[in-house]
Amino acid sequence: MPLEPLVAGRGLTKQFRDFTAVDGIDFTVEPGETFGFLGPNGAGKTTAMRMIGCVSPRSGGDLRVLGMDPEVDGARIRARLGVVPQQDTLDSDLTVWDNLVIYGRYFGLPRSVIKTRAKELLEFVQLTERRSSKVDPLSGGMKRRLTIARALINQPELILLDEPTTGLDPQARHLVWERLWQLKAQGVTQVLTTHYMDEAEQLCDRLVIMDRGRIVAEGSPRELIETHATREVVELRFDTAEARAAALPKVESLGVGVQRVEQVGDRILLYAPDGEKASDAAGAAGVSASAVLVRRASLEDVFLMLTGRTLED
Repeated sequence: MPLEPLVAGRGLTKQFRDFTAVDGIDFTVEPGETFGFLGPNGAGKTTAMRMIGCVSPRSGGDLRVLGMDPEVDGARIRARLGVVPQQDTLDSDLTVWDNLVIYGRYFGLPRSVIKTRAKELLEFVQLTERRSSKVDPLSGGMKRRLTIARALINQPELILLDEPTTGLDPQARHLVWERLWQLKAQGVTQVLTTHYMDEAEQLCDRLVIMDRGRIVAEGSPRELIETHATREVVELRFDTAEARAAALPKVESLGVGVQRVEQVGDRILLYAPDGEKASDAAGAAGVSASAVLVRRASLEDVFLMLTGRTLED
């Protein structure tokens, strides 16, 4: 018998006066998977997470979290959740250790259990040596890992991560990713929001792409790329706007399987099944680019093709 989804939304809507932040979305989160809400700032990702986390009531539709209604059973749901908010909410006046221990008391856990779990969690996030440190001197990556450890103190069935690596350097991001991979291996269900396409590709089993409050695509990263993009992309970079403008009509009439032409900043992107063939055809047509890159299609290409917007918009 199939397991029930841990989270299920049907026609889920959130309005703020005359602004609709989440516009009738449908989604499910299955046990043990890492599910992602992907999209640019303002797409509705964080608003959806706040409804799942029982801190913002829905305006319409239906939502079930751990089989319960957040508006009726919010306290019971929150006791079984772990939450990593977008902004760190650690107590800077306390030590690393005390941040975990005091947070554990909110769940009514015995002191002996809290201490055992806090020790294990500091090892898990590689902060054992900083146990007695105050929070302020910690690096951004350390604070993020401590926030993740704190979210696990109640051994949650579901952990919500809102932009878990925003503002971190590449090394710190990869350390956080490693911890999240380990949680997945332990069977912890995760729901995350991100505007980093590489993060979604690395972490998510399945995701939805949101834009202006609506879901515009859903599937695994590979399924989305195969469905909505071409096998390869040619990036033509130009030194001047004039050179790019002169090249545009030439690449728009190339043929050779080019399915879409996109202008992004100082680049023109050619979506084609054979990037090398498209690149050679552009050169033969007299396109003079300062740099040419042929690469495999990515989630970012999917987003551009579906919405016509860059992630920073």
